[in-house]
Amino acid sequence: MTELPGSIRLINDLAERAKREIYLRLVPDWILEDFHLERAALEDNASGLVSLICPKGSRAVEFSLRVNAADRDPLLYINVADTFNGQILVLLVIVNDPTSPRYHVDVDQFGNNTNFGTTSRNLPAEISAMNDGLAPGQIRRGLRGFRRSVPVFEAFVHQMGHDLFLIEPLAYHNAIVFERYGFSYIRGLRDMQEIDAEFRIGGSLYDRLTGISPFRMPGAHATIRGRSWAIHDGILGHPFTGFQMYKRIGVHANVNTFPDAVW
Repeated sequence: MTELPGSIRLINDLAERAKREIYLRLVPDWILEDFHLERAALEDNASGLVSLICPKGSRAVEFSLRVNAADRDPLLYINVADTFNGQILVLLVIVNDPTSPRYHVDVDQFGNNTNFGTTSRNLPAEISAMNDGLAPGQIRRGLRGFRRSVPVFEAFVHQMGHDLFLIEPLAYHNAIVFERYGFSYIRGLRDMQEIDAEFRIGGSLYDRLTGISPFRMPGAHATIRGRSWAIHDGILGHPFTGFQMYKRIGVHANVNTFPDAVW
């Protein structure tokens, strides 16, 4: 028996207060506890801590939660949509540590949005972020809470009457992290296996780690983050796109395309 409407479109067609209460279920209890936030207070529009873009008739929702209403960056950002065949698709999830340093990898020298480095790049900011242990696309350190967040989203999707949901990794490191938490591939498994093989000693990607840029230093093949920065820098010869993964509710797929990986 489902507790929630079966699609994002149906939720979005509800009254404002009803859909706000539903989307607040996406916020894990541990985030509220760690940042001393009250779920009841977030239901009040006046707090300014929650931003929802979910107009009636839309098949997508953008949810943002801030610790302080004036904060530039959200603590939690979630973008979810219905697919054309009725599945639930996670387009983007970000969990920032608002107390950590900010690296302006999201804007280039002209102030233009880099779109995660796909349309332009801020190389000095990227180098600083990489040297501080961040992965491509990260403006701040994360809270390492993905493991604790997946069950919350699984419960939400299950309450909508679905037995799985889809996600699209924006970068190599995202795909590896999703594997570790039970996801498998609809598209891209062979590509991920080939990437791993070519980063091994003697492979074509391994041989391209010549130090020609700070993102392609020798030894980068041995870590998830090193590989992801090299791929972000174009070492594949094409963008990291076309990957789609899925998580079946309550099931770990046991996929591992980088068996001896370290971060």
